Amino acid sequence: MISGRPDINQVLSQMRDLRSQVQAPGSGVAEVAQPGGNADAAQAVERADFAEMLKNAVDNVNSLQQEASQLAQSYERGDEGVDLPQVMIGLQKSSVSFEAMTQVRNKLVDAYEKIMNMPI
Repeated sequence: MISGRPDINQVLSQMRDLRSQVQAPGSGVAEVAQPGGNADAAQAVERADFAEMLKNAVDNVNSLQQEASQLAQSYERGDEGVDLPQVMIGLQKSSVSFEAMTQVRNKLVDAYEKIMNMPI
């Protein structure tokens, strides 16, 4: 096995960890207060800052793209320890994350347009 090559189990584990962080109650994701619930408890729930979450997502996509670019350049230079599957996985992760961010942006723009066209 080539060292430094990502293992599919590691990638899946990272994806599961990210999903559990997003779904965890204390992850910073905004939660809706239950009807008839305690108002103080609803205020105590940690609210997510949407702009911060979006900025973190864009920064993550940017870092994946930079990492993939560095891997590709290292492979082109013939650096040892960088093999083609590692480069291809990095490029695919970058591509998928960029596509997902583009889809999120499209949905946000669509929602904004729908809200702006609502009668008052």
